[in-house]
Amino acid sequence: MPVAAKPALKKPVDTMSSQGLASKKASKGGKGKTPRGKDMDDMSEMGEVGDEWMQQKTMVKPDDQLELTEQEMKEEFTRILTANNPHAPQNIVRFSFKEKVFKQVASVDQLAIHFTLDGNMLHKDSDEARRQMARGGLAEAPSEPAVAEGEEKAEPAAEGGEGEAKPEGEGGEAEKEEGATQTAPAAKDGSKKLTNQFNFSERASQTFNNPYRERGTQTEPPPRVNFSSTANQWEIYDAYAEDIQRQEKSKEKKGFRGQQESTSRKKISAIESQGDDISRIEKPAKILERMVNQNTYDDIAQDFKYWEDVSDEYREQEGTLLPLWKFSYEKSKRLAVTSICWDPKYRDLLAVGHGSYDFLKQTRGLICLYSLKNPSFPEFIYNTETGVMCLDIHPAYPHLVAVGFYDGSVGVFSLTEKLQEPMYKCTAKGGKHTDPVWEVKWQKDDLDNNMNFFSIGGDGRVVSWTLVKNELLCTDVILLKLDESPADGADGTQLFTLGCGTAFDFHKQTDYLFLVGTEEGKIHKCSKAYSSQFLDTFDAHHMAVHSVRWNTFHPKIFLSCSADWTVKIWEHTSNMPLFTFDLGSSVGDVAWAPYSSTVFAAVTSDGKVHVFDLNVNKYEALCEQVVVTKKKTKLTHIEFNPNYPMIIVGDDRGYVTSLKLSPNLRKIPKEKKGVEAAKGPEVEIAKMDKLLSLVREPPPEKK
Repeated sequence: MPVAAKPALKKPVDTMSSQGLASKKASKGGKGKTPRGKDMDDMSEMGEVGDEWMQQKTMVKPDDQLELTEQEMKEEFTRILTANNPHAPQNIVRFSFKEKVFKQVASVDQLAIHFTLDGNMLHKDSDEARRQMARGGLAEAPSEPAVAEGEEKAEPAAEGGEGEAKPEGEGGEAEKEEGATQTAPAAKDGSKKLTNQFNFSERASQTFNNPYRERGTQTEPPPRVNFSSTANQWEIYDAYAEDIQRQEKSKEKKGFRGQQESTSRKKISAIESQGDDISRIEKPAKILERMVNQNTYDDIAQDFKYWEDVSDEYREQEGTLLPLWKFSYEKSKRLAVTSICWDPKYRDLLAVGHGSYDFLKQTRGLICLYSLKNPSFPEFIYNTETGVMCLDIHPAYPHLVAVGFYDGSVGVFSLTEKLQEPMYKCTAKGGKHTDPVWEVKWQKDDLDNNMNFFSIGGDGRVVSWTLVKNELLCTDVILLKLDESPADGADGTQLFTLGCGTAFDFHKQTDYLFLVGTEEGKIHKCSKAYSSQFLDTFDAHHMAVHSVRWNTFHPKIFLSCSADWTVKIWEHTSNMPLFTFDLGSSVGDVAWAPYSSTVFAAVTSDGKVHVFDLNVNKYEALCEQVVVTKKKTKLTHIEFNPNYPMIIVGDDRGYVTSLKLSPNLRKIPKEKKGVEAAKGPEVEIAKMDKLLSLVREPPPEKK
């Protein structure tokens, strides 16, 4: 493209105009010259200067100047001025986490700030403006000089008015001046307000545009492991040989199998694939099931949370039980409820053992764990080969469940494992019971920090089981020997007759002390330290003892029930019962309340639940209520919830019913105004001692 030629450089000359020179000479001339003579002198001087200019005018050009034609010199070149910053970078690149590539930034900040000033504007009549003006030394009343001038102008006007009569126009002006003098003090006082009280000035500024930013997070990369190995020729050959042998064996098996086996195999594979699909949606299905049940059983949940029997206010010594949820499982309807236990950590979870008390109808067993949040179906189900007779949940590890079976064996199930078989199970070589196991109880860890539990069986043995690695180690704690004299064996050894243990319970405060109930109707007080003899023996009942329970609060009181229709309360230092209650039917189970030392409940074979409060009535039950729907249904077990005012009962048809206690059955001492009601174990112990002082026999007088 041709480049425009540079213009020719001219010699610098004086650019003063002719008029300027003339004025300059005129300033040098004398004062006596006339203006005409002055002009003539100027014209002559201008002529001299013009001649001198024409003589000295020369064209100077550089040596390297391009010679351009007129067409090239008339050619126009367009230059566009933009607001882009020439120093701004144009190649900024950032990583885009969305597209996972480096991308160039489209918008670059072109603004360059040279000066910024933050200002504010105040009203000149405001307090802040006056303070600033006073601080700067400015006068607050700029109208004073104007007032003074107005007065000076008004004085001569007044003097002229004394001797001469003014025309109308002048008189009007005088009146205006007088009005001005009158309004000046008013302006000075500040009574007259200006029309526009603000000094408004329009200003504009260029704002700063924030650049666009893309935020992202960068996570740590997953761990990587480099694996490398070498394959030799013989290793490849061996792998091919093994694969060929495997294929030949599979062909031989297919040849011997018939069409029926092939069809059954297809069914099994279809079931397995279906099981894989079900396992994927198992958790979402459980959540959905709970949501549906929450809507279905909403009225029961509302009763459980808020319902209180108002009629209890009008009757002091009576209470009622409100039926809530009913738990059942299709495969457990023909099996009796042989054990019930609340989870010590998850208060809404309960474990139920199913078996049979009939010797001639022994089949399978079942363990079901239900939740109050989903009463329609168990949370966990475990099928067993023999009937489950008892179970207990570990207090510190709620996923471990100890189970006693009808065949005399014991096992430990883990709820975290998906296996149907127990993690630990004793065998005939491992010292299992020879008769059914009627009760199991977890105990504190031993000196080696190994978990252990106790069991009692119909063979008259109380056994301690310790969980060591993958096996159960047993130790006989005590043998329930009868008072009969031992018989002589064939080789001269003495054979002791053992009783049949049916129930036991460990002391709440003293670890080594426990009670054992037998089928002969006796209760033995035993110690873990003495395995050869009993600490004491109570002739408690005439028939088999079904349950013994230590009081939750009082360390000396325990409760027993039997098939002889009676429930008895004992003090372990006395051989005579303190209270005896005849319930008119075989008593299956009893339980102390966790909130009071004087409240307990019992279930009988005629389908009734009896709730007693000795502090209110020492002779009769506050509540005697039938809770079964069908006749001839026997209630087998009962248990209080440790947190909520409710109980659960099981029957011999496989159903578990939950019941809410009315206010009279869980009376708590009322708080007086300004005085806090005493609470705690000491209060419950004192309440029981006060009750026992009325029924204890006085000590014999010393002579």
